[in-house]
Amino acid sequence: MEKNKTFHRKKIFVAFIIFVLCFLGLGVRLSHLMINCSAYYGEQAKKLHERERSIKAARGRIVDRNGVVLADNKTVCTISVIHSQMEDKEAVIAMLCRELSLEEAYVRKRVEKVSAIERIKSNVEKETGDRIREYNLAGVKVDEDFKRYYPYGELASKVLGFTGGDNQGIIGLEVAYDAVLQGQPGTILTVTDARGIEVDAAGEDRVEPQDGNDLTISMDMNIQKYATQLAYQAMETKQADSVSIIVMNPQNGEILAMVNVPEFDLNEPFTLPADIASGITEAQKQDALNRMWRNGCINDTYEPGSTFKTVTAAAGLEAGVVRPSDTFSCPGYIIVEDRKIRCHKVGGHGSQDFIHATMNSCNPVFVTVGMRLGSEQYYAYFKKFGLLDKTGIDLPGEAGTIMHKKENIGMVELATISFGQSFQITPIQLMTTAASFVNGGRRVTPHFGIRASDGNGVSVKEFSYPVREGIVSSETSETMKMLLEQVVENGGGRNGKVEGYRVGGKTATSQTLPRGSGRYISSFLGFAPADDPQVMAIAIINNPQGTYYGGQIAAPVVRQLFENILPYLEGMNYNRQ
Repeated sequence: MEKNKTFHRKKIFVAFIIFVLCFLGLGVRLSHLMINCSAYYGEQAKKLHERERSIKAARGRIVDRNGVVLADNKTVCTISVIHSQMEDKEAVIAMLCRELSLEEAYVRKRVEKVSAIERIKSNVEKETGDRIREYNLAGVKVDEDFKRYYPYGELASKVLGFTGGDNQGIIGLEVAYDAVLQGQPGTILTVTDARGIEVDAAGEDRVEPQDGNDLTISMDMNIQKYATQLAYQAMETKQADSVSIIVMNPQNGEILAMVNVPEFDLNEPFTLPADIASGITEAQKQDALNRMWRNGCINDTYEPGSTFKTVTAAAGLEAGVVRPSDTFSCPGYIIVEDRKIRCHKVGGHGSQDFIHATMNSCNPVFVTVGMRLGSEQYYAYFKKFGLLDKTGIDLPGEAGTIMHKKENIGMVELATISFGQSFQITPIQLMTTAASFVNGGRRVTPHFGIRASDGNGVSVKEFSYPVREGIVSSETSETMKMLLEQVVENGGGRNGKVEGYRVGGKTATSQTLPRGSGRYISSFLGFAPADDPQVMAIAIINNPQGTYYGGQIAAPVVRQLFENILPYLEGMNYNRQ
């Protein structure tokens, strides 16, 4: 019996010791949480009673080289509801339907949804947001926001690009320089009670947003507007499918204008023309939008035709296989293997030196120069000139050159390449390559971005771009300028002549695939002054009706452009090497 009592006492003592140890452990743990972890759990408790709303940062503006704003911000509002705070849901539903022109079912679904905060509509006009705020209905939140706004509508639409609902760039410069233009969003923190209702006495904490940087680009709004006017005029006059114009400083690659008509309204980028939008599926609509947004100057390739003879001439001069004084005989055709390649002049040009052959854009002569080079050497120059690489322009989606593999270039392929057929390049590639032939032999990088600046106009970053020296020798460059000036002065490009200025250039008329389709691409590449080029322009007219020769319909476009912008450029002194 005594043994049992002793055993029982031991059990009680052990249990007591265990209890004391647990109590002490609990106390130590509690002390640790209260002393060492109080800040952490206090923060967690605070978060449970905080509601966070984002404040969008103002996106940086895009301005032209003269400070003209091309992409700006417009104050708009985001309308939201907080379920736990609404006192009269029916009044809220009725008001939102009325002010926002929304279907009742849509609004009711969101108002009755049990969530911390429910967005009803974004990008609401500020005037409407102010009216909604004046109702002072509990649970309705009106936050000011920013929406991208383009003051000039269609101007340079495929260059500037646009943003989506989240204010991020989608195409064009808006996406290429998204990191520069985007700011840092801010937040609004409000305190709520256990029921999720905001505590007025607690106020709100704000973390202010940091606005994005402004982007200054090389485009000149005046030149862009005039080039666009000429492009639309050419498209209408020739009933063409589209017209593209690029204006660039060949000395440094700064692009002064880039036009692709038809353009689209940047403030309504998802709206298709009425004749296209009717009766199409969603997939067809997206495809149509993608085509509408395409920048033909950089996204699309084409057979350049005779403007590419500048490449054959430069390569031949560099390799020493042709000199300006060399004479050739053109009977109106040249036989290459089993092919008879015709000259555009059926009766031929007869005997002529290389200067006149260039002026006459004589196919047999340029085929002869290509044959003298040979496929391997021609391909080497093709590579040296940068034609197998992309230009590196600061716009997304640049297409690459579509060229035969070196081992597949036979005599016929070499012949057709020599006068600009059987391969494809982009307009910006052709222009960049041609620039190196007349600027002393430097391959510049075509670009728009000049600098990023803060809201006070203080530069935070100057953009620089690669330049490759020694593309051609200075002697070849001087010869090329002379040859191309003669094309305009006395040859097939005479419709590009500008009174009072020395202009150089080259015309082209190429037939689109399949051959015999009756569809042509007419173009003219020109530069001025011919002895010291400060501006280069290309005009490309796709599928013109009626007369389709580049010298007759594309050269006059560049002539009119130069007549207006050359005096203007002299006054602005744009050369910035």
